[in-house]
Amino acid sequence: MNSVLNNLLHSRSGPMTAELVRAPAAHGLGLPQVPTRLAPAGTAKSICGFCSTGCSLNVHLDASGQAINLSPDPDYPVNLGMACPKGWESLAPLAAPDRLTSPLLRNRSTGQLEPVSWDAALDAFVGNFKNIQQAHGPHSLSFLSTGQIVMEEMALLGALAKFGMGMLHVDSNTRQCMATSHIAYKQSFGFDAPPFTYADFEESDALIFIGANPCIAHPIMWQRVMMNRRKPEIVVIDPRRTETAVAASLHVPLRPKSDLTLLYGFAHLLIARGAVKRDFIEAHTSNYEAFAAFVQKFTPDRVAAETGLPVATLHRVVEIIASKERVSFWWTMGVNQGHESTRTAQAIINLALMTGHIGRPGTGANSITGQCNAMGSRLFGNATSLLGGRDFAKPDHRAHVAAILGIDPALIPAEKSWAYDQILDGIDTGAIKGLWVIATNTAHSWINQRRFPELRAKLDFLVVQDLYGTTEIARMADLVLPAAGWGEKDGVFINSERRLGVSRKVSRAPGQALSDFAIFKLVATAWGCGELFTRWESPEAAFRLLRELSHGQPCDFTGIEGYDHIQREGGIQWPCPAAGSSSQTAPANPPGVRHRRLFADGRFFTADQRALFLFDEPRPMPEPPCAEYPFLLNTGRGSSAQWHTGSRTDKSDVLRKLAPSSLYLEINPADAARLGIRENDRVIVGSRRGESSAFAVVTPTVQPGQVFMPMHFDTVNRLTFPAFDPHSRQPSYKACAVRVSRP
Repeated sequence: MNSVLNNLLHSRSGPMTAELVRAPAAHGLGLPQVPTRLAPAGTAKSICGFCSTGCSLNVHLDASGQAINLSPDPDYPVNLGMACPKGWESLAPLAAPDRLTSPLLRNRSTGQLEPVSWDAALDAFVGNFKNIQQAHGPHSLSFLSTGQIVMEEMALLGALAKFGMGMLHVDSNTRQCMATSHIAYKQSFGFDAPPFTYADFEESDALIFIGANPCIAHPIMWQRVMMNRRKPEIVVIDPRRTETAVAASLHVPLRPKSDLTLLYGFAHLLIARGAVKRDFIEAHTSNYEAFAAFVQKFTPDRVAAETGLPVATLHRVVEIIASKERVSFWWTMGVNQGHESTRTAQAIINLALMTGHIGRPGTGANSITGQCNAMGSRLFGNATSLLGGRDFAKPDHRAHVAAILGIDPALIPAEKSWAYDQILDGIDTGAIKGLWVIATNTAHSWINQRRFPELRAKLDFLVVQDLYGTTEIARMADLVLPAAGWGEKDGVFINSERRLGVSRKVSRAPGQALSDFAIFKLVATAWGCGELFTRWESPEAAFRLLRELSHGQPCDFTGIEGYDHIQREGGIQWPCPAAGSSSQTAPANPPGVRHRRLFADGRFFTADQRALFLFDEPRPMPEPPCAEYPFLLNTGRGSSAQWHTGSRTDKSDVLRKLAPSSLYLEINPADAARLGIRENDRVIVGSRRGESSAFAVVTPTVQPGQVFMPMHFDTVNRLTFPAFDPHSRQPSYKACAVRVSRP
């Protein structure tokens, strides 16, 4: 064990840390060194590790190969020399003073987390988790992971947990942002396949944004919109007058969570005016006639009454959709985070299908992903979908994956995993007693946050693996494992447009911190299942396995040679099958082709190669306002300088200056006047679940009866209501009833 860890630490961060570990060789681990050395002096290119845009950064290195500063890559087809504030500051979180430098184990006598050796940490990990399985059964362990680590680490974690450690119920925080789009595409197209390329931002005659605020959430994508020379109409459908809505041709301020009714109303009007592509529908779709009959009841009068919009606004949007040659539909969390989000996303897909606005430049039903590698998680996280977008329930899928990995098919579970909310419910009932949390902060970010401390008390052992020991969930842990972050390891991210990009090691991780990949390898060997993962000797070796697993799938990237090939081509979008492949996907990208969209031939990934129209009657909002709680709370991103729970962006002096330092509440001037609230007054926001203190921002950006709070602050999710879409199990962060008062 001593030699293994010395090798890992030396490889990870250079000779300065080789002397830090002097643990006894208790485990006798035969783990090979993970070769992730720093790049030589000069400049290295690396994909940013914040959002799903997938920008390339030129990271400038000193003579020892250590990153000293960075600049945007002018040649990369995603960002074209641009970067948002988070990208410019992406090195700052690595140098934070609260970085973990050794494992921490809670002392049962003092109750404090104390530094221990990796040997002691692994003993505690394995001993406690195996005791839990012995007492409560093999499925009493779970993990909650992330969309922030590289694809190779996600895949190794999922394989280790399910094939090696016997876990069944595992999930990632991709459930919070992209589960809806995953399910919507899979049901409608036959596979989770966002069809677009970023070039479509510049090639549309009309861009319809539904529940999306790219000005703040995806600034570089918005810059691509601003580069559009076709003088496009920009329509923003959002209850709040967001920054994107201010810049749009038309803002459609519908009532919150009435979007499904609105989209069905658009379909009704498009049919009424004959603005549908019958030839496309008949050749390439199924179930249209049933859908057309269904939307007949969504008359303009009904839709206006339920959405609060003038009938004239409905006709104006439909006129734009019907009259423009290239229309693209874009959505993100305002759709995904809803109680009927899957059908809402599919209502957008239905509009693209019925008008033939798909598979051509400037078109598409296009979901914008949240995290840097949520797309990699959707394909290779091995949580609810088997590696490569396969199905755990299908014996042939399990046999195929087992053959490639060289393992017994019996090790692959045939049962479906619980989703994130169901895992937490399992903790509540006692079915889950041990939890491993990797690179996420459930105690802050999960809906109805005040429930989590109660759940934590029901766990026998909680392990948190992260860069910092100061996050809300790390402070609750029994064991904290120090991980390397973005820029301290190698691997692949997949961005919103399906582009594989390489993130490179350009900085040393501090102390005894190791890459997540190396930690998973250590756990595998300590657990006694290391022989299952001998072919996973490095991230790039794991990439080769995943490439083989992609063969024949819609996401086939067997035509990619390796990391250097990806970087030479400026990233590569899937599908990219090998030449001569029998894959059902399109041919490999010719060299130099940097943008490609799906479905240009009208062939989808369903059994009959037709896209499917799906729909349901809209359902009432789970927690509408009432006399006691008269306001509807919306939450979302507050600033382009903030990211999620702030565990990284708060480490940058620059980003802290660009973002609000205190929680605020946006409230309409009429409501503020009625309650006697003035700008910057302290207010108390309360729901049936808890209270939060904020200062008031009096602004007409929110409608009367509605309020808005940014999600980045730790008390916001005390308020949110735990409603979940029945198909995607994604939580509805965007609508709950609250009251507002002065202290």
